[in-house]
Amino acid sequence: MEHEKFLQIIRKKIGPSISLIEQLSQVLDISYDAAHRRASNKSKLSLEETAILARHYGISLDNLFQKEKYVLVNKTKEINSFEDLSNYLSQSFNHLSTYKNDSTTEIYYSAKDIPLFYTLGSDVLSQFKRFVWMQILNPNLLMPFKDFQFKAQLLESSQNLLQFYDNTTKHEIWNDTTINSTLQQILYFYDSNLLSTEEALAICEQVEKLIITLESQCNMQNDRFKIYHHDLLILNNNVLVCNQKKKTLFVPYTMLGYFITNDEETCNHSHNFFQHQLKNSKLLNTAGTRDKKLFFNKMYKKIKYYKDKLNDDNQFM
Repeated sequence: MEHEKFLQIIRKKIGPSISLIEQLSQVLDISYDAAHRRASNKSKLSLEETAILARHYGISLDNLFQKEKYVLVNKTKEINSFEDLSNYLSQSFNHLSTYKNDSTTEIYYSAKDIPLFYTLGSDVLSQFKRFVWMQILNPNLLMPFKDFQFKAQLLESSQNLLQFYDNTTKHEIWNDTTINSTLQQILYFYDSNLLSTEEALAICEQVEKLIITLESQCNMQNDRFKIYHHDLLILNNNVLVCNQKKKTLFVPYTMLGYFITNDEETCNHSHNFFQHQLKNSKLLNTAGTRDKKLFFNKMYKKIKYYKDKLNDDNQFM
């Protein structure tokens, strides 16, 4: 059934004046007879052939499974090197590029950790996060932070993502633990003698600077950036990007690995879930001074705790 439906979609794409058999033969690089067998349903298209045709004609395979319990997803490639990381960032931007020039585009981010987009620059926090990613994803790359080689092409590949996020309306859901993993990573690599006291403190300072920036942007006049505080929701780093025409959902399965789908039903469910959570969250942009200060002061206190711990430890060295 899906085979026949897929061929019908291709027929509509190419129009009645063009031979389906010739198209299959050319695109798949197979003989006329082999193409004829596929066009007449005597032979089935392989999964690889289906993927080639879908890419060539711009067909979403999700449409073939709308009535099934399956969702077709792409996934990001595994990262084992600087080049892989640079390609990962470029690939991520390619998935978002179709939303780039649309003023109706919105991003919903369930921020279990500091959102990736805030750690793509050239500042010391961004360099540290790349250091963490590479240390964890490639166990053979064990080196102190001061020897970590910052690759220029990495900055170039991340710049497009930075600009996209900066120019897009954002709805970020945070809770009191969003910065915890980053602070714990600083302490872990400090205890492992891969970070000096000065480096660890500088990264803590950069985390604090980021929170100060977010607090300053969190106001009623800023329609492009909205930050929500949710006490109970277990955040998961899911990201939903949407405009008036379509939606794309990014679901993490490893530290940087994401499953990516444009499946309409799945994305609509995710959008509805985000909307429900926003209603049950506190929009800090419009919250009173007390509520806003309570949230951000918790962040500052955590950062101070780690800075004091680093300073105290340094006194005994």
